[in-house]
Amino acid sequence: MASHNNKLELHGEGHIPDGGILVIANRLSFEDLLYLERELSGRKLVYLIERGLDYDPLMQAHLDKADVAAMEFSSGDASRDLFKKELHQCLADGSVVIFIPGVTHTRAGQNVAVPSSILQFLTSVGAPILPLFVDHPEETSLSVEDRVTVERIVLSFGDPLQREAANLANFTENLLIAAEKAYSSRPLLKSNLAYEILKGLKKHGKSAEIIDGLDGKSLRYDKLLAAAIVLSKVIRKETEKRRVGIILPPGKGGLISNVAVLLADKVPVNLNFTAGDKAIASCIEQADIDKFITADPFVRKMSSFNWPPNKQLILLDRLLPSLKSKIILWLAFSKMFSAAMLASLLKVPKKGGTDEAVLLFTSGSSGDPKGVVLSHSNLLANVNQFGSRIDLKSTDKILGCLPLFHSLGCTVTMWYPMIEGINVVTYPSPLDVPKLAELIEKYSVSLLLATPTFLRGYLRRAKKEQLASVKLAITGAEKLPKKLAESFEERFGIPVLEGYGLTETSPVTNVNMPDVGGDDPSCGLPVIPNRRLGSVGQFIPGVAVRLTDPETHEPLPVHSSGMIWLRGANIFQGYLNLPDKTAEVMQNGWFMTGDIGRVDEDGFLYIEGRLSRFSKIGGEMVPHETVEDHINKVQGLADDERRIAIVGVPDEAKGEALILLSSDPDIDLKELRSKLLEDGVAALWIPKKIVDVEAIPILASGKLDIKGCEDLAKGV
Repeated sequence: MASHNNKLELHGEGHIPDGGILVIANRLSFEDLLYLERELSGRKLVYLIERGLDYDPLMQAHLDKADVAAMEFSSGDASRDLFKKELHQCLADGSVVIFIPGVTHTRAGQNVAVPSSILQFLTSVGAPILPLFVDHPEETSLSVEDRVTVERIVLSFGDPLQREAANLANFTENLLIAAEKAYSSRPLLKSNLAYEILKGLKKHGKSAEIIDGLDGKSLRYDKLLAAAIVLSKVIRKETEKRRVGIILPPGKGGLISNVAVLLADKVPVNLNFTAGDKAIASCIEQADIDKFITADPFVRKMSSFNWPPNKQLILLDRLLPSLKSKIILWLAFSKMFSAAMLASLLKVPKKGGTDEAVLLFTSGSSGDPKGVVLSHSNLLANVNQFGSRIDLKSTDKILGCLPLFHSLGCTVTMWYPMIEGINVVTYPSPLDVPKLAELIEKYSVSLLLATPTFLRGYLRRAKKEQLASVKLAITGAEKLPKKLAESFEERFGIPVLEGYGLTETSPVTNVNMPDVGGDDPSCGLPVIPNRRLGSVGQFIPGVAVRLTDPETHEPLPVHSSGMIWLRGANIFQGYLNLPDKTAEVMQNGWFMTGDIGRVDEDGFLYIEGRLSRFSKIGGEMVPHETVEDHINKVQGLADDERRIAIVGVPDEAKGEALILLSSDPDIDLKELRSKLLEDGVAALWIPKKIVDVEAIPILASGKLDIKGCEDLAKGV
């Protein structure tokens, strides 16, 4: 349980054993150490220092005091046995040995500030270890958070690791669990998404805006707030239901509608207008919606969409002009009153916590869409977590072209910029690359979010100078091919930063970031890596990980390959009205992602495939994506578009057989087989049959449509 001491917050202090223990923290400043010493008062303390490390002057002065017991070591030293003996002697005396990390170069929101080589050394000497996660919430806080609540030092102790359990993999796992406990007690997580958005739009009302790339018009955040307030009053009158449908692409209308629904104390449901009629009808029925916000031009444009009856539609372009005088009035009110006063006037609750805030539906890439219930704390956590890692400034601009029904488009290009006061340039489609490249250049966009499918479009159709302002190009939703990443960086001089997340995780859990501090050789400080090609990055603050055997669910060390389970404040509440489906993926607050992967010694996560994209053939797990990589390589298929997909179908002899879907008429099965065998691919991994298709099915998000592929493979 957390305990408070003015500025100090403690978690897991009951884990501190009575006997000797080696305490290893993710970071430790002089001030942190003073609080830790106070917590351990009455115990014999010994400081463990690596020779040759740099310390800040206050820490150095403290370590140089005559009454301080210190022990030195060198992780690259031949005197390891001597050190080990000395350390074990200290621990046998009941001492608490505290490792003091040196100064390193890190980025905002980085979990660990100690080089992995040192951690590897310290966790391999056979000493009992107490992981300690030190957190300074102020460093990763949002601009709307109350200074008083974030100016704290948090010490969160993990489970002690004894004997053979004391290794780097277990240390990493337990440290992240301690970090998750600390993060999940942040006061922000009890708040209400609508209230934090109201605070953000008010605070940044004059300095930030949304620029609609479709008509080139901009809307300042104070005006967006006034329009949303007036619309929220209409929504309260128009519907009795808890949830309100929104059928709009990214743009002024989409953002105003989402804020208005939240301010009306209702739940926005952004519907996937690119899905089939059956899927949409299922979403509407599951969510129990009777009113939908859209706009006349969009209704006309999407004429093939099965629109609900007119009386159920709230058409923004007809409604808002008639409310102009009310909007002007509320613009004046919103300037006069404080955010707290406005919230009271509008009956916007200040507390939200685990209540449902937003409902999103899964893409249905492997079955019917499921309603993912995201709470206020889920979304506020993810805005804070992702925001702290990318660390944008108020002068930065985000390109908002991902659909609002896509969780990345929802959290990162809608809630995050409105709360943090970042400008957004919107455009209704991620596919119109020439127009998007033009907007990036015209408005100096600094953050580009795209799936690998959309990145290929930039490679083919954008000029280098058009992307000159982009500081971060982040990709997710599907595996980033190495060749595509290299081609993009070569062409535009921008590294592609792969991230990871799921709708159920609000969505971001991992992201690669550019490395820092390494450009200045004179600094001489160790640089903690932030980026590793092939990985999906390190975990964002407050996310813990566990791995299990995909078949037996037995725990595995995080450095080996297994089923990924995640825990954190951003993990969803469960599927809407589907308790059995929720129980399949949730256990004691841990969420089973369905992805297979491993974590390396620097905390980078590698995704090795989705369980639904593995086939069990003759008792062996065969990853579809790896087979696709081999086929692309031997066939010399470029990365500019997806030409093939592997699907598993039932097979009497071997359990499952691999089918290759191909839109490339030049692939011959016999020839392919000999090429793959020559390349060292196991015979089990070679497709049994080729099914020629016009195009590989892809969802609007850019992801592979697994269900569509399976239907083609089975000849449905």
